[in-house]
Amino acid sequence: MALAEVLAVLMVLAVIAALMAGYPVALTLAGVSLIFAFFGDASGVMRFVILGALPQRIFGVMTNEVLLAIPLFIFMGVMLERSRIAEDLLETMGRLFGTLRGGLGFSAVIVGTLLAAAKGVVGATTVTMGLIMLPAMMRFGYDPRLAAGTVAATATLAQIFPPATVLVLLGDQLGNSYQAAQLSKGVFAPRSLTVSDLFAGALVPAFTLVLLYLLFLIAVAVFCPKASPALPPDPKAPCGFAMARRLAEILVAPLLLIVAVLGSILGGIATPTEAASIGAVGAILLAARKTALATLLRPVCETTAQIVSMIFLILIGATMFSLVFRALGGDDMVHRALSNLPGGAAGAVLGVMLAMFLLGFVMDAFEIIFVVVPIVAPTLLTMPGVDPVWLGIMMAVNLQTSYMHPPLGPTLFFLRGVAPPQITTRHIYVGIIPFVLIQLFALAVLWFAPGFTTALPHALYGH
Repeated sequence: MALAEVLAVLMVLAVIAALMAGYPVALTLAGVSLIFAFFGDASGVMRFVILGALPQRIFGVMTNEVLLAIPLFIFMGVMLERSRIAEDLLETMGRLFGTLRGGLGFSAVIVGTLLAAAKGVVGATTVTMGLIMLPAMMRFGYDPRLAAGTVAATATLAQIFPPATVLVLLGDQLGNSYQAAQLSKGVFAPRSLTVSDLFAGALVPAFTLVLLYLLFLIAVAVFCPKASPALPPDPKAPCGFAMARRLAEILVAPLLLIVAVLGSILGGIATPTEAASIGAVGAILLAARKTALATLLRPVCETTAQIVSMIFLILIGATMFSLVFRALGGDDMVHRALSNLPGGAAGAVLGVMLAMFLLGFVMDAFEIIFVVVPIVAPTLLTMPGVDPVWLGIMMAVNLQTSYMHPPLGPTLFFLRGVAPPQITTRHIYVGIIPFVLIQLFALAVLWFAPGFTTALPHALYGH
């Protein structure tokens, strides 16, 4: 192995070590890259002047029209969180299903699905559901492991349901990689991969995950009834026409917003960025029905700015990492490694999936997207039989598990922060195990049945 490639490997290991030591992600990526750029220049294997390309790359990131959808979707999610629409949904669904054994769990999954499609932000969904559902489930005798696992897993649906932030970022990164892969094969009129393709490809797998979660909760209710008891009837609770009216009041507006955003994207009426602006305006109108916008708008904008700044700071750090890694010949080394794996394209994809799953123990989904995908995707997409939409959704489902498995699963930390005292960290960690296994099963299904991801994009867009 040449000295440059040794430095590339050491740079990756240094980043992982710094992250495990608790250093901030964006500063770690940029700082380690800068240090190894000095080493590379001093040893003569690269020129430090190559970092002169960094400002232009950052400018390209900041002016990327696709990435403009990120702050708008996050604003939509934060506005819906602050307007207390989620609380109304959880309360009403709890009353509707609560008298069934396992009913509160069903309510959590259904409301989590609606919130995932409306918010696209895991942290907001986890905190909202944790504060409302966990105390109720504990009060009525649910097993704390089941309660914690259900809420954590359901909240992570925001990572796979359109308009998930992860899908927008994956769409941008994979789109660039797909064009680079085609150009490397001599295709000078390359096909494009858009965020809309990934949104369409994610719908069937996302609903499949919801179905698997519900089947698991039904099985628990049947075979372990003490773990998910039914709620006692509440004589004061609305029923019949009153309940139907209440459901209509709380469901119609959020559903219309979801249909307007996703329908305009999937129907080709609007780009994801344009649809995100529709969602942001729609969220403001929904919030105006419930609270005074004057008191709501400033904290929503502040929270949105904090989240967006974090994402783009990581992206800038990852851009610097990618620049130095390539200058050290790391991308050629990765290309050779993937090409030489046994099993051809299948072996290469399986190796990348396994690596991403393991990296999820120490890195966030955003970090994996920004650091790993630009390095491995161009090679994978040159291999025969690797569909870009299928690869993107496989990565998205895989990354969804990174939000749940220890030690750095963000959902676990969010949930630990809002969980009632009787739910321990052990309850949370044990409770998510069945749901991680369900997601791995879903990955296996997508591996053997790629049509789950490609059928809808093909029907809508013809590719």
